[in-house]
Amino acid sequence: MKNYLVLTLIICGLLFSCKQSDDTGETTSNDTNEEVVDMRDITSMELVADMKPGWNLGNSLDAEGIDETVWGNPVVTKALIDKIKERGFGTLRVPVTWRFHQGGAPNYIIEASWLDRVEEVVNYGLDNDMYVIVNIHHDEEWIIPTYALADDVKDRLQKTWTQIANRFKDYNDYLIFETLNEPRYEGQPQEWSGTPEWRDVVNQYHKTSLDAIRATGGNNSLRHIMISSYAAGQGTIDDLVIPNNDIRTIVSIHNYFPFEFSLSGTDTTWGTPEDKAQMDGTFDQIYNKFIVNNKPVIMGEWGSLNHNDTNTEDRINHASYYANALASRNILPIWWDNGNNDEYALINRNTLQWNFPKIADAIIESQND
Repeated sequence: MKNYLVLTLIICGLLFSCKQSDDTGETTSNDTNEEVVDMRDITSMELVADMKPGWNLGNSLDAEGIDETVWGNPVVTKALIDKIKERGFGTLRVPVTWRFHQGGAPNYIIEASWLDRVEEVVNYGLDNDMYVIVNIHHDEEWIIPTYALADDVKDRLQKTWTQIANRFKDYNDYLIFETLNEPRYEGQPQEWSGTPEWRDVVNQYHKTSLDAIRATGGNNSLRHIMISSYAAGQGTIDDLVIPNNDIRTIVSIHNYFPFEFSLSGTDTTWGTPEDKAQMDGTFDQIYNKFIVNNKPVIMGEWGSLNHNDTNTEDRINHASYYANALASRNILPIWWDNGNNDEYALINRNTLQWNFPKIADAIIESQND
């Protein structure tokens, strides 16, 4: 009888040890069908510090149509995300457009099949031990920031985020929500700068979204959430209001700097001392506004245009300086990759071969310098 008792205690001890949390804060199990996820007791600053440079899965799930291939990219596969992780990227941003898969008022029901697909892609990243960001993207057609439309938009935002948050409420803190992408009044002369009214209403939309997420409970009560300035612009950060002064929030900014080299394509060269000084000044503004006040920042989109492979060296130098300048200021860089080999694609999504491996490596190595 004594031997049976000893054997039982040994077996119980082995089973208990299989269920202990690993050093990532996730609970492990020898049963692949059973997973217990934990939220770590860390600040948003600590979370961002733990994240590695990221890559955007642009122009796929955020394409403006019912099919993720409508903008020319192939169906997203786990093999693609495996390649991204193998290269060294540790964060995957998954932009998602919801309106083509959502019913009308009053419930705005999201198609279960679309939620399934988003979750599948999210898991491609999480299965690779990456941080994953999910947002509302390219839905500016209905997210119009005016006082006249605010009540209707808030109603739909609340119902949209409630559904998304409920789908992912049991996921741990390697999943991050981003309330809105580049919230702005699309098609207007002041679209990118905004008016006092539009900036105010965007702040209200962030609060509606965050409140909806928190209200779902579970792990969402502690989830880290990204909040952007109006149009995610650096020029509008002074009007950004963090909803409820929520301590588990991260500021999201997009900056294709300098505009002429990175976005408009009117200048194909970069790298003079003046270029670098201007970039440093730009990032110092972000640092002094947020980081010194213990508010973390993620540069959710940035990059540089490819000019028929003629400016590759300048792009490598730009990416290296940009990513290192952010890293030195404790800001996380996430490259915008739209899958277009003639624009921002670092990897060919059809062949899974790297178009610009040196640019990718320059970004990844910034965290190690």
